[in-house]
Amino acid sequence: MNTLIAVAISPVGSGDELSRYVAEVVRVIRESGLPNRTYSMFTEIEGEWDDVMAVVKRATFVLAEKGIRTEVVLKADIRPGFVGTLDSKLERLAEALDEEFPRQVKAKSKRLEVIR
Repeated sequence: MNTLIAVAISPVGSGDELSRYVAEVVRVIRESGLPNRTYSMFTEIEGEWDDVMAVVKRATFVLAEKGIRTEVVLKADIRPGFVGTLDSKLERLAEALDEEFPRQVKAKSKRLEVIR
């Protein structure tokens, strides 16, 4: 069954700068071949439930197997009969925003410029 998850996998008690640890986690996810997208706080992964959860396990254990205490925060959207939701959800949102907010605001230097 197709599943879209948002997951944050991070070390606990490993200092102030965690990017090198997070990079190891994201590398495992990207190498999985499943559609994914990384943001500042979460990575989204889409695929069949078992495939997605196997990637989450591998990505978690890349840190845990080194003896690093690892925290996992996961949110799942299981929507039978739908695929490609990683992109289609954002496309529908963009369409809705264009209908509700016909004007865009763009940052230009230190002032805002309204585009009509």
